[in-house]
Amino acid sequence: MDEQPKSIWKKSLRLPQLFLVWLGLMGSTLLMFVVTMLVFNQPFTKPHEHLRLLVFIAVCATVLLSGWLFVRWLCCWRNIKRTLFGVACLATLIALFYAEENWRGKRAWDHFRREWEAKGEKFDFKDFIPPPVPDEQNFAMTPVVATSYNYILSRDGKKIPNERRDTNLINRLSFDLGDVELKTNGLGYWVNGTITDLSFRQKFYRELAAKTNLFPVPPQPTTPAADVLLALSKFDSTVEELRQASLLPYSRFPLNYDTDCQAEILLPSLSAMKSSAQLLRLRAIAELQNGQSEKALADVTLGWRLATADSNEPFLISHLVGVAIADLMLQPIYEGLANHQWTAAQLAALEAELKKMDFLADYQFAIRGEIVLHTGVLGYLRHNPEKILDLSSDFNNHSSDKLSTLARGVWWLIPNGWFYQNQMRTCRFLVQNNLPASAPEQHQVFPLAVQRADAALEQEFKSKTPYNFLERMFLPALANAVKRFAHRQSAIDLARSAIALERYRLTHGEFPETLSVLEPQLIAQLPRDVIGGGPLKYRREANGTFTLYSIGWNERDDGGVAIFKKGSIADLDVTQGDWVWRYPQK
Repeated sequence: MDEQPKSIWKKSLRLPQLFLVWLGLMGSTLLMFVVTMLVFNQPFTKPHEHLRLLVFIAVCATVLLSGWLFVRWLCCWRNIKRTLFGVACLATLIALFYAEENWRGKRAWDHFRREWEAKGEKFDFKDFIPPPVPDEQNFAMTPVVATSYNYILSRDGKKIPNERRDTNLINRLSFDLGDVELKTNGLGYWVNGTITDLSFRQKFYRELAAKTNLFPVPPQPTTPAADVLLALSKFDSTVEELRQASLLPYSRFPLNYDTDCQAEILLPSLSAMKSSAQLLRLRAIAELQNGQSEKALADVTLGWRLATADSNEPFLISHLVGVAIADLMLQPIYEGLANHQWTAAQLAALEAELKKMDFLADYQFAIRGEIVLHTGVLGYLRHNPEKILDLSSDFNNHSSDKLSTLARGVWWLIPNGWFYQNQMRTCRFLVQNNLPASAPEQHQVFPLAVQRADAALEQEFKSKTPYNFLERMFLPALANAVKRFAHRQSAIDLARSAIALERYRLTHGEFPETLSVLEPQLIAQLPRDVIGGGPLKYRREANGTFTLYSIGWNERDDGGVAIFKKGSIADLDVTQGDWVWRYPQK
């Protein structure tokens, strides 16, 4: 019996036959191209484009042949069954992979959380939300302070859409003190032992008055301090409103703590608090130079109130702004001490204000706030993985809309367990490395612990795994925070000791030989050095002043020598040399 010819779908083809089919497809493709060019009256390609055309036709022929072979292979029932079985196996493996990763990640996070909650740590953001306070007792809800945020936030902290914002609202706490470059010109800085020269600013205001009426000036120049105070008098009413507001017992800004993603909480008041402190620093310095130490004391006291206005917020940035404000307000205290302008009663009042400051405790609270913040944000990203791109400014600045849409879809393929692993590793690093960097109860910071933390962070980032890809996004910003808190707490301690020394000088006409004679009459207890825990270093100089210092981050007594960064006389290198309080020679 004659055999029936095999179907083209079942007949096996050898390589020479496949090559002939491929050539046929190339010829057909070329013919279609030529016909199309003739029909549409298009010129043929130029000679140098012939090779590119042949490559294009060859690719088209290869694609057509591959598609035909795949369809031919797929029409075999046996191959279909194999394909379905393979797909089922692959789907099962993928499901097992996701189940295992999700189980392992969740288990790691739960184990870590139970372990540290048993030691007293908290990981719920709600535990760090400041309690509500009555509006009538709330500094942050007073009309003058509210102008710093009500252009963008409602009274319950919700972001106001652009189209609903009142463009007539003015932030009364955004103080323009003049040319940005002038803000540092002539200003003294206690870190390098210099006093403010107000003649630079006096000259600036007088020259500006010839062009605008932005700042009032007298017809004829008087003293630099008097002219500066007159120029700043345009802000007097606002400062007085702010002073009255500062007398209220509470400060709680209306932030949207109920938002799904804590990283989206807006903090517009921070810049306003710092701007206000910059004005108060300049006013207090000018008042001291104008012989008005009582007014200077009032402005310094208000400045310290602003430094703590956001201290109950569980955000590191809020506390870093408080650290920056403290640095600003130390300058008028320093200048009043250097020029012996504070009375005994004023010195006692300044000591009482400084004694309230505990930046080491603030650091602990801020790091714990970062722990719960990262816990909340990573939990949010676990349910909304495409939002990761919103946290990456590099991606947003360099990606097209199509790429962004594609990338957002890809993030949904990440197993939930990877988010748990990143959450666990981020919080574990902060708990095990950042919290031990300071001990508020001992009034100490431990540079060696910080060095170990830096080394651990470097080692952590060497292993780039799915378990730490988000950890690398969050942790680097925290590396140098403890140094800033430590240096500012040391500055507070040096200032308190310097105030006690000035009180001794007012009584005895000179500074003492040792610090020990100051307590308990002039200071209840002398602060200890935050580095090492020993006494602050002190020596009376031959010129009638003194040198007071902490041994600094290198934990070595360098004899009261401060080290500044290369090319700068004001930017202190906090990791080198000593942290010094010294008055300029007269």
